[in-house]
Amino acid sequence: MHRPDLSPATVSSALASAAPRSALATPADAPTLGDVLRHWQPGTAQLSRRVDPWPAAAFADLIGAVPPRLDPGDPLPPLWHWFYLLDHPAQAEIGADGHPVGGPFLPPVPGRRRMFAGGRLRLDAPIGVGAELSSRSAVVDVSVKSGRSGDLAFVTVRHELTADGVPVGTEEQDIVYRSEPGGAPPRAVPRPGTDAAEPTGEWRSELATDPVLLFRFSALTYNGHRIHYDRPYATQAEGYPDLVVHGPLLALLALELLRIHVPEQRVCSFAYRLARPAFVPARLIAIGGPARASAEITVGAQGAEPSLTATASLERKARPSC
Repeated sequence: MHRPDLSPATVSSALASAAPRSALATPADAPTLGDVLRHWQPGTAQLSRRVDPWPAAAFADLIGAVPPRLDPGDPLPPLWHWFYLLDHPAQAEIGADGHPVGGPFLPPVPGRRRMFAGGRLRLDAPIGVGAELSSRSAVVDVSVKSGRSGDLAFVTVRHELTADGVPVGTEEQDIVYRSEPGGAPPRAVPRPGTDAAEPTGEWRSELATDPVLLFRFSALTYNGHRIHYDRPYATQAEGYPDLVVHGPLLALLALELLRIHVPEQRVCSFAYRLARPAFVPARLIAIGGPARASAEITVGAQGAEPSLTATASLERKARPSC
């Protein structure tokens, strides 16, 4: 398994919002994250579900958007397959944070804390409503780096997507894990300042956030992570100033700019990076604009530095594949 060297800038971005805290004393011979993960051999997973209109229509209503056409064969908007390929672990398998205790892609990190860092999508053909959508997933990259709050494990999971047995694209997700030993005080994550310059761009949209919005998105994506709907847990156990806006929601809001402003073009690829979290009751602002055959987009809380930066490659809908 290839383990590339990630730049210090990447590590700093993942923890830009984390305030330093004093670490508990640990024995000199205590295993490091590198030791723990050196012999980790994650498995693979396969999921399959028919693309029915309900989840897509539910997400459009959630964000107050005009729903796409959802007749049989109509293309699903990019990344909306997230509402279909959902695992459903037994309740007995869920840990204190709301995530499963184990699984093929969850590293054996003591006191595991999880952060969504970004990803990439390549679409070779549209995913049609009514199709049998399937994914074959595996960990393709693991690396360990040191950040301001200790060692970090970067895990990249690749999902190979097929619709009715035909390959339609590949998605990669980057997840960052850190270890917070039992008994350690939670790190203190400050709320982003509100003195950043107001972003400008040819395209713009806004979305107000509140606990109900985040709870509904958690339900729609079957995401049990308590930082998104359980405020006492988010603030007391994980040290956040409030409920955390889902990283995937930020990515989907970025893609909404394309669906609204250039509906005649298809997204062939989409890459996004999460630099810092956003918290309720932030008003999220998506800003973007075209640049030749691509689009540059940022999403973040009003008056704060962007939480997500993204680039999409575009092509006019002259043929069914990119």
